[in-house]
Amino acid sequence: MKRMENRDFKILVVDDEVEYQNVLSIVFENCGYIVRTASDGSKALRILSEEMINLVITDLKMPGLGGQELVRIVKEKYPDIEIMIATAYGTIDSAVETVKNGAVGYFVKSDDLTKLVTDVDRLAKEYRKQQKTKKLVRQENFPEAFLDTSNKEFAAVLKTCEKAARSNIDVLLIGESGVGKEVIAHYIHENGGRKNRPFIPVNCQAFSSGTIESELFGHEKGAFTGALSQRIGRFEEADGGTLFLDEVGDLPMETQGKLLRTLENRTIERIGSNKTISLDIRLISATNKELSEQTKVGMFREDLLYRINALTITIPPLRERREDIPCLIDFFLKKIQTEQKKKVISVDEEVMTGLLGYNYPGNVRELKNILERLVVLSEDGIIRHSDVLPDKQIAERICSGAENIQSLHDARDFFESRFISKKLREYDGNVTRTAKELSITPRQLWNKINKYGLKP
Repeated sequence: MKRMENRDFKILVVDDEVEYQNVLSIVFENCGYIVRTASDGSKALRILSEEMINLVITDLKMPGLGGQELVRIVKEKYPDIEIMIATAYGTIDSAVETVKNGAVGYFVKSDDLTKLVTDVDRLAKEYRKQQKTKKLVRQENFPEAFLDTSNKEFAAVLKTCEKAARSNIDVLLIGESGVGKEVIAHYIHENGGRKNRPFIPVNCQAFSSGTIESELFGHEKGAFTGALSQRIGRFEEADGGTLFLDEVGDLPMETQGKLLRTLENRTIERIGSNKTISLDIRLISATNKELSEQTKVGMFREDLLYRINALTITIPPLRERREDIPCLIDFFLKKIQTEQKKKVISVDEEVMTGLLGYNYPGNVRELKNILERLVVLSEDGIIRHSDVLPDKQIAERICSGAENIQSLHDARDFFESRFISKKLREYDGNVTRTAKELSITPRQLWNKINKYGLKP
C-alpha cells in the first residue's frame, strides 16, 4: 500500500541487471517511494549531480565504475546520502568491507525483499525525524503567540490561510516589514499536505544580483569564478515542499525572467549546466512593496506578478491588532528571559502603558527588539521607567505610546482583561485553576470576568 509520506524520500537503484532494477522499482514505488535507476556507477553519479537522492541501493559487481568505488565517491561528495549494498551470496565479505567504508548495511539478493523494505522504511523514518529536528531548529524563533489572536481582521486572515493550505495554489503575502510574513507562510505550509516536507525560506533582499541566481538555482563546479564545488539551490532543496521567497519585489529583472520560466515549467537548470531538473514545489512569495506600482515603472515583470499572486493575502500591521499586544508582550518576555537568563517579575505601569499605546512602525519585529532592550536595562527583576530613560530611542517610543492611551486606568484595564482572557484559555475556562494561577480568589476572578465581559 502506498504511503504518501514516503514521497519525500528518493531512492536510486544501481544495478547492471535491468530485471532486478525493475523488481526493486516496483516494490518501492508500491510503498510510495520515488525511485530512480542506473545500470552503472557513472550513470548513478550523473543522476546524483542532477537530483536530490536520499538513499542509493547499489550492486557491487558492475561493468565500469563498480559499487565499492561508487560508495567511496558518494560518501566523499554527498556525505548526507545513505548507501545500502545489494549483493549476491558469494560476495558478502566484500559487502561487509563496503559497510566499513560508509554503507549503512547490505542485503543479499536471494533473501526475502520484505527485510530490505523494512530497512529502507527505518532509514526513511530516521530521515524524516532528522528533517523535523532541523525544522524545529529553523522555527526556534517562531512565535506561536503571533497566531493567538483576538482581532477579527487577523482571525479572518488566518482562516484564509487555512483554506489556501488545502490547495497547492501559489500565494502572495503583502504586509509591512516586520508583520510576520514568514510566520504566515509557515502557517500555510504546516496546515497543508506538504507539512512533513521541507519549508525553505529565502530573503531575496539579502543577496546581491550576482549571487541570487546561484542561491535559488544552484551551480555546477567551475560554472564561474569561485564555484569550487557543485551547489544545490534552494529550489532543489525545497523539492516536495514549500519555497518561501521573502521580499520578492527586490529580485533583479533578469532573475525575475528565470523565476517565471521555472514557475511555468516547474523545472530548473543549475548555472553551468544545460540539464533540466523537474521539481514539485509550492511557492509562497511576500513583499512590503506595491508590486502593481513596480510594474508600471518597469521594476517588476507584470507576467511574473500574475504568476505569483494566484491568491493574495494582506497581513494587517500590529497597530491594527492592538488587542493582541498583551499576549505578544507576555510571550516575548518569557522567551527573552530564557535567552538572556535574566528573570523579569514585573513591568512598571508607566512602561506597560507606553508599550500598549505605541504604534510599532516596525511591527512585531520592533516589539521584540524593544522588549529585548528593556530586559537588558531591567534590575532586580523589574522593568522600571527610570531604567529606560538612558536609552533615548526606547524612552521616546514608550513616551509616545503613553500619549496614545487616554489614561493609566484604561491601560491597566486593557492589559488586565487581555491577560486574564489568555490565562482562561490556557486552563480551558476553568475559573478555579485560573484564579489559583493568578493568585486571587475565584470570587475575585468572577468579578473581573463580569467587569470585562469575558467568556470563560
